[in-house]
Amino acid sequence: MSKDDLILSKDFPQLQNDSFLRAARGEETEHVPVWCMRQAGRYLPEFREFRAGKDFFETCRSPEACCELTLQPLRRYAFDAAIIFSDILVVPQAMGMDVKMLAGKGPTFTEPLKEPEDLQRLSAQVDVKKELGYVFKAITLTRHKLEGKVPLIGFSGAPWTLMSYMIEGGGSTTHSKAKRWLYRHPEASHMLLKMLTDVIVEYLLGQVAAGAQALQVFDSHAGILGPVEFREFSLPYLRDIARRIKDKIKEDRQDVPLIVFAKDAHYALEDLSQSYYEVIGLDWTIDPRSARERTGGKVSLQGNMDPCALYAPKERISDIVKKMLEDFGTRGHIANLGHGLYPDMDPENVGAFVEAVHQHSRLMNKLL
Repeated sequence: MSKDDLILSKDFPQLQNDSFLRAARGEETEHVPVWCMRQAGRYLPEFREFRAGKDFFETCRSPEACCELTLQPLRRYAFDAAIIFSDILVVPQAMGMDVKMLAGKGPTFTEPLKEPEDLQRLSAQVDVKKELGYVFKAITLTRHKLEGKVPLIGFSGAPWTLMSYMIEGGGSTTHSKAKRWLYRHPEASHMLLKMLTDVIVEYLLGQVAAGAQALQVFDSHAGILGPVEFREFSLPYLRDIARRIKDKIKEDRQDVPLIVFAKDAHYALEDLSQSYYEVIGLDWTIDPRSARERTGGKVSLQGNMDPCALYAPKERISDIVKKMLEDFGTRGHIANLGHGLYPDMDPENVGAFVEAVHQHSRLMNKLL
């Protein structure tokens, strides 16, 4: 079989560990499944070695490179899911914007959107298969290379988060340029958010067709908005994405759990629990017991240990994990950090986190 045949074939190996998918659906599991946001990343020496001297987005466009980086953490740790290595900013790129990853600065748009007229620079009709086909190929290749060990998660940035990057031109602490649009140009803001939503829906459906077994939508900048702005400029689009994907995958008789991670949007838990997502990802500032109460058992919850807890000694990590599991309960919970892993974290402490989740949750299940 040639490499191209492998990429195109959808005859995937049988899944051996489905605990992540069962937990997403609220079913019983032998242990609480665990994975980490940014689990493929710079905290791993093998990641830094593989990426040395290579352009970030060139790496993203190589299915073989993305596959290798996705698999690296699975060789070290007993994670219950893999997440494809990519970046949320491939969507603005597909819409015609130029983005570079600059050392010491992060993602940088050469020409950010400044005024509503700039929307004319964006592609009116994006050929998602042509522009983002490299992600689909990476997913299919990785599904084969995983050999059924764990499920593979696909993802996208949420419309508001992508919009804020496209206007700010990169990272920001205030997001004042993007929020200026919401207050000064609400119609143009909705136009951009709708354009993004249409591309994201097609992009995520393409990931499912390529072999993704779950999808996560990252609204990393949700907390920059207040409750009123979130309900106008983020929530309707998050709901639209989930509803349209659900309608399509039901037609195709597929079962693909959807996760929404709206960082710092504490006020939106009730709304998000009624937004067609099976799982809500929580950051570390939300109390798990309160989140359970506010979501009324309608959804599974993912998270939410403070990433900085991984700087603690291993014994302390074990204690923190135990408390987290007690607060969530072992059913309808996917253990994760409240945000991504940081580059200076000790890989051994990541292993201690994964081990503690499995060990404590198995023991808790036996005592039930």
